[in-house]
Amino acid sequence: MTRLLSALLTALAGAVVSVSVAPAAPVEVDRSVLDAQKQRIAAIKKVHPAVVAVCMPDGGGCGSGVLIDPEGYALTNFHVVQPTGPFPTAGLADGVLYQAVVCGIDKVGDVALIKLVPKEKGKPFPFVPLADSDKVKAGDWSLAMGNPFSLAMDFTPTVTYGIVSGVNRYQPPEGKGLLEYTDCIQIETSINPGNSGGPLFNMNGELIGINGRGSFEKRGRVNSGVGYAISINQIKNFMGHLRAGIDSDHATLGASVGSGSDEGQIPAMVVKQILEESDAARRGIENGDQLLDFGFGRPMTSVNAYKNALGIYPKEWRVPLTVRRNNTTQEYLVRLMGNQEKEREQPPGPGGPPMPPQPAPRPAAPAPKGGDAATAGMYVAKPGYSNWYFNALERDKVLAAFKKQAGDFSAVPNSLLIEGAFKMPDREGPMRAEVVEAKDGAKIALKLNIETTLEPLKQSDLTQQKMPLGSGGLMMALYHYHRFLALGEKGFEGLFAHGGNEPFYPYPVDGSVPKSLAALRVDCAVLLTKHGSVHGKWYFSLKDNTLLGLECYVAKDSKDGLEADPCELYFSGYKDFGGRKLPTRIEVRSSDKRYAVLEAAKWTLK
Repeated sequence: MTRLLSALLTALAGAVVSVSVAPAAPVEVDRSVLDAQKQRIAAIKKVHPAVVAVCMPDGGGCGSGVLIDPEGYALTNFHVVQPTGPFPTAGLADGVLYQAVVCGIDKVGDVALIKLVPKEKGKPFPFVPLADSDKVKAGDWSLAMGNPFSLAMDFTPTVTYGIVSGVNRYQPPEGKGLLEYTDCIQIETSINPGNSGGPLFNMNGELIGINGRGSFEKRGRVNSGVGYAISINQIKNFMGHLRAGIDSDHATLGASVGSGSDEGQIPAMVVKQILEESDAARRGIENGDQLLDFGFGRPMTSVNAYKNALGIYPKEWRVPLTVRRNNTTQEYLVRLMGNQEKEREQPPGPGGPPMPPQPAPRPAAPAPKGGDAATAGMYVAKPGYSNWYFNALERDKVLAAFKKQAGDFSAVPNSLLIEGAFKMPDREGPMRAEVVEAKDGAKIALKLNIETTLEPLKQSDLTQQKMPLGSGGLMMALYHYHRFLALGEKGFEGLFAHGGNEPFYPYPVDGSVPKSLAALRVDCAVLLTKHGSVHGKWYFSLKDNTLLGLECYVAKDSKDGLEADPCELYFSGYKDFGGRKLPTRIEVRSSDKRYAVLEAAKWTLK
C-alpha cells in the first residue's frame, strides 16, 4: 500500500496541470447610483468653504456655523455664542482663524447671527444659498457639516450623510430654559456635540436648516440617531431682526388653543381662553371659536400644528387667521404678542400721557472680553439689543435708501401743508391739513368740513390726542410724519431704531374686500420711533424702499394696561412735488375700519 501511494504521488508531481480561468464579467453600476454619488460629492465641494468652526475668543473649539452672504454674515446657534460673549472667533476650511462679532440673537429659537471680519478689506467670503425648507420631505437625503467633538480644529469640516426622518417636529423647552424648537426638521443624519449651529444641506448644496439639538443616550455624548434642525424658513422670518442686532422674541397669540372635539370626531382646534389685552381679543376673537388656519394658510389640525405655526413668527408681526363661529367663517389680521416678559411703561398720572419706565440704578457692566483692532467699535451694548452697532447700521441703510428714492426733506423742517379732498363713508369734501413747527411748540390743523386743531406737546388728554374721533389719532400721525420727513433721527428723542422686517398689508384702493389677507402681503423693513409718549412704526418696501405706511400709537400702553389700536396710514400714488416724491393718496384706518381717504392734490413744504 505504501509503494502504491508513493508511485501515485510521484506521477502527480510530474504531471503538468493546465487550469483555464475565464475572465470575470465587468460589474455594471446603475447609472443613477453614479449620478447620485457625483451629485453628493459636488454638493460637498460646493459648500465646503462656507462651513464655519465657531470658536472661543482664544481659539478653543465651541460649535459650528455657516456663511450666508459674501459680507461675512454667518448663522449659528444662540447656545453656541452664549459662552463666547460678543467676540467669538471663526475658522474656515482655508485654515484661517477670523475675528468675529455677534450681531443678532434669538434666544427662544436658538439662533444667532455673527459677522466675520475679512483679512483683506473688501474681499468677499464664500457663502451658501438659502433653500425653501417647506419643500423638504421625510425621506430626502441631507448633508450635515460642522465641528463635532472639536475634531475639525484645522477648520476642515466633518461631513455626515443621511435622510430627513421627519418634518414639522415640535420640541418643547427643556427644564426652565427658553430654547423652543418649533416646526423643525428631524434628521437621521448624524450630528453630535460640536455640530450645534452647523448647516444642514439638501443635495443641491442649499441650506435647509441649522442643526441645534440631538437626542443623546442618557443625555450623554452618544448620538442615538435623531437630530433636529431649525428650518431655514423660520430663520428667514427673523433675518431682519438678526441683521439689525435685535434681541429677538417669538410670538404668542394671547390665547390658549386646544382640542375641542368629542371622541371619534375630526379634531377641531378651539380657542379655550383669551387675554383681554391681546390684539386677538380686540379684533373680535372669542372663547369657543374654532381656529381653522393660522399664518399664511396653514391648517390647524392639532396642538402640534398650532405650536409649530405660532413658533415661527417674531412678536408684533401681523398675521392672518381664520376662525369658525356658528357655522360662519371670518378672517382676521392679528398683531401677535411677545413670548418673554417685558418692562411695561408706567401708567399715566391724572389726565397725562404714559411716562417712560424708571429703571433702577445698575452697576456698570464689565467690558466684554475678546475682539481686537479688526472688531474695534463693532459692538455697542444697549438694553433690548444684542448689538446696537448693527441696528444703527441697518437703520441708516433704510434711511439712505428712502432718501435716494423720495428725496431730501431736511431743508424744509418748519411746516407742511396738504391740500386736496377727502372721502368718508358718510361724507366727502375739500381737505386741508397743516403742520407747523414753531419755537413755542407745534400745531396741527385739519379741516375735513369741520376744522380741528391740536397742540401735541401741550395736550395731555388722550382723547384729544386721538382726534378726529374714530381715526385713532390722524392729526398726531400727520405731525409725526412731518417730523420723520424733515428731522429724521433728530425728531425722535425717545427712540429711533430698526425694528427688523415684517409683512405689511395695503388694502385695495377701490375699497373692495380682498380674497384673502395673505394675498395683500408686502414684506417691509421697519423703523421704530418715539416722540413724547407716542410710538411710531414705519414700513418701507424691501423691493423698492418706498414708504408704504405708518402705525401711530398715541397710547402704546394706556392707563388700563391695554395696548390701544393705532392710527394706520397707507401711502400710495407717489408723484413728484417740487423734486420730492410724495403720496397722492393716504388711506386712514383704525380698528379694522377705513376712517377716510385723503386725496392730496398739492403739497407745500416751507
